[in-house]
Amino acid sequence: MSYQTLQRAVTARLEIKKSDFIAYAYPVHTREQAMFHVEQLRIKYPDARHWCWAYIIGDPDNTTSAGFDDDGEPSGTAGRPILNVLQHKSIGNIIIIVVRYFGGIKLGAGGLTRAYAGSAQAAVDEMQLCPYVAMAQVQIVADFANESQCRYVIESLNGTIDDVAYSKKVLLTVKLAERDIETLKTELAMAGKVLVKDE
Repeated sequence: MSYQTLQRAVTARLEIKKSDFIAYAYPVHTREQAMFHVEQLRIKYPDARHWCWAYIIGDPDNTTSAGFDDDGEPSGTAGRPILNVLQHKSIGNIIIIVVRYFGGIKLGAGGLTRAYAGSAQAAVDEMQLCPYVAMAQVQIVADFANESQCRYVIESLNGTIDDVAYSKKVLLTVKLAERDIETLKTELAMAGKVLVKDE
């Protein structure tokens, strides 16, 4: 599963025939997060005419969750063009919301489609994208004598230690790329026991 995802929120602004199109892109992992950003922009721009959006949760080529809304614009002229840009660029776990202030000049269906796709593209042009890496949380149970070796292996795999608990043994709660779990188990075969937690 290989696709791009957004590192941090970006915004871009286009003016087309006196209409203002303000595009916002946010990294999201759930539909609830995506809708939260839509609501925030409705509050931030209460006098705008339209808040059109599209989101993709997960892999854009094989998505389980995607959605879009024309928010009162003619059907197919706003949400779908935004979604098309995201799919074309293979960007997942993202929402783009385009806030429109109407400038008094009608753009027509073709003009609207180009304006919303152009706004989404302008936001994409601002983005810092990184390859999506599925992360997993695992727990490692080790003897005190093996703690430093466990830490060394975790670091070598670019994992992060979220928590350490000491009792009769050391319990390390670790986040690392799913693809590295088997390597972790192999490397720690002698030093500790790896328990994979289901998220």
